[in-house]
Amino acid sequence: MRPGAGRVTIADVARAAGVSIPTVSKVINQRDGVAPATIVRVQEVVAQLGYETSLVARSLRSSRTGVVGILVPEFEPFSTELLRGISSATTGTGYELLAYAGLVTGADQPGWERRSLSRLSGTLIDGAIVVTPTTALSSSSIPVVAIDPHTGPEGHATVDADNEDGAVQAVEHLLALGHTRIAHLRGRPDLASAQLREAGYRRALVTAGLPVDEGLVRDGGYQEDRSAAVARDLLTIPDRPTAVFAANDSSAVGVLRAAAELGLRVPEDLSVVGFDDVPQASTTTPPLTTVAQPLAELGSRAVEMLLTMLRGEPASDHVRLPTTLRVRRSTGPSPARVTPGA
Repeated sequence: MRPGAGRVTIADVARAAGVSIPTVSKVINQRDGVAPATIVRVQEVVAQLGYETSLVARSLRSSRTGVVGILVPEFEPFSTELLRGISSATTGTGYELLAYAGLVTGADQPGWERRSLSRLSGTLIDGAIVVTPTTALSSSSIPVVAIDPHTGPEGHATVDADNEDGAVQAVEHLLALGHTRIAHLRGRPDLASAQLREAGYRRALVTAGLPVDEGLVRDGGYQEDRSAAVARDLLTIPDRPTAVFAANDSSAVGVLRAAAELGLRVPEDLSVVGFDDVPQASTTTPPLTTVAQPLAELGSRAVEMLLTMLRGEPASDHVRLPTTLRVRRSTGPSPARVTPGA
């Protein structure tokens, strides 16, 4: 772009190349009727001046923008890791990405994605990947794929991870270490992912022949500060739990913080397991044992589904990916199983 100038226009390109505006338009839109030497000259000027056509103007001409929207409620570790997979999978497809945050910031604001889609659809994006939408999006005017929707796989194309099986793996790991007083800090009760993780926690205990102590099931809300406050209360009750399965890594970090404040050693006095395996999980003190969602693959599979839909081809209605337990140093044998003086 020219120093000190505003947005480069098609007239600027025509003037610098010594041709008419219609000629520049033909070159930009790859139409016939322009000499090869003129095409090269116009393309050189376009590159020199940094000219870009307006997305809105492009969509009005062709009904396509060549842009895929990524809609998230807020930019936090979970959505940021998904964006990495989405970005990688989009490379070389001819599509650009527009990341857009609804800025819900932990508040329960159903419908944020509908408002966002109405702002962007048609004139700015050709299709969208929506992360943790609060409502079904089957009525959208553009193709949409949802990642980990609040209500589960219904009404539109979705991609998610096996939340229930992941929770079972987490609790079975703690059971194998001899823990029987295992607490659960569940996520938001309105989310399918949180419901499934709690179901897995309960199923693992029942399968092991242990009763579910409802006093050990508390609301962490997927939030670090809230989980820290809940954990401080939970870890000071008589006959406190020796292990905590938190519904996500942010909640698990809150538990680690509370344990440190109370002088409890992890894992000697308390074992902690999270869920998601965001980058922070491997850098906590101690590094967090957690259930890994394949976040990058969730993003890339969503891209594959959306591009299939944009081509007008039938796409899968639902893809569910497996989860994997990542054992690190925040879990250890139950204190009751540790030999005194060992």
